[in-house]
Amino acid sequence: MIKNFLMNLLLSAIWVALTGSLYYTNFLFGFMIGFFILWIMNRNETDQRYFYRVPKIISFVFYFLWELFKANLQVAFDVITPKYFFKPGIVKYPMSARTDFEINLLTTMISLTPGTLIVDISDDKKTIYIHVMYLTDPETFVRQTQTGLERRLLAILR
Repeated sequence: MIKNFLMNLLLSAIWVALTGSLYYTNFLFGFMIGFFILWIMNRNETDQRYFYRVPKIISFVFYFLWELFKANLQVAFDVITPKYFFKPGIVKYPMSARTDFEINLLTTMISLTPGTLIVDISDDKKTIYIHVMYLTDPETFVRQTQTGLERRLLAILR
């Protein structure tokens, strides 16, 4: 998998060198071309993880940016209006993440979203406690986080 990623980066760099245009959009275009070339060349190999993970990573980035945008709008609206709409609360969140790396990434992504903050992780590393600024229903928050952020993140890591 690492070999395919490095080869894809090399093909992207070759594309940028051949076109003579050092822009991030040109690099991304070269990355997509390299990904397609590698996918065609490695169709018959048994290890296809790289070709399944790259689209999932791209999907996760767009999902997280959308969630980040929505949370920023909610907080900004609450700041500029004279009435406060926040309903703070702490949620007990059961995690599906098991390794320290998965837990660290999950808690970092949750904390990066405005309006949420990790308060504590249980000693058995199965539960995290999250302070939520706009908590209307704890069960809905847990379900949305499990089916959204955590499911997508674990699909990339596992």
